[in-house]
Amino acid sequence: MLRIGLTGGIGSGKSTVARIFSVLGIPVYDSDTASKRLMAEDEMLKDKIIQSFGKESYTNGRLNRKYLSEQVFSDPKKTDLLNSIVHPATIKDAEEWMKKQNSPYLIKEAALIFESGSNRFLDKVIGVSSPLSLRMERTMKRSNISAEQVKARINLQMDEEEKMALCDYIIVNDEQQMLIPQVLLLHKKFLSLTK
Repeated sequence: MLRIGLTGGIGSGKSTVARIFSVLGIPVYDSDTASKRLMAEDEMLKDKIIQSFGKESYTNGRLNRKYLSEQVFSDPKKTDLLNSIVHPATIKDAEEWMKKQNSPYLIKEAALIFESGSNRFLDKVIGVSSPLSLRMERTMKRSNISAEQVKARINLQMDEEEKMALCDYIIVNDEQQMLIPQVLLLHKKFLSLTK
């Protein structure tokens, strides 16, 4: 079974691309959703987050996302600290999930595939590329945050060009080129690689 990574910067449209693969019947592991689940359920992870960011990280046993976001997105060192706590747990969870799949290939969607080192466990990586202005517009709408807040988050991520240069395939999501034909082309390619 081929293990395919799917990555891109904030607001690039990775989740939209992942949904297309899902509609094609391909299992998709959503690292963002998984990490939120793990931060809510994994007691060891919760303890490490509380030790590193304080009791305010959880309110009545539930992750205080607003508090944690304020801590993390204002300080690259704190971002790295949180990632160093959460990434190993998410990578382990993804590995366990992958072992249970029965499909010619699977998709692991993650914003930080290269930054977390999880590309080492993947056969190929697809990058979703999108112009900065569109990424900012999408993120401001989706997350209901200011342009400054989006810029701060983008600045914490790997440079778009650098990230795309590391990818094996690139899907362009610029609202000019259609996404579905690009995904179908890769879908056929991956199916042929598994025969």
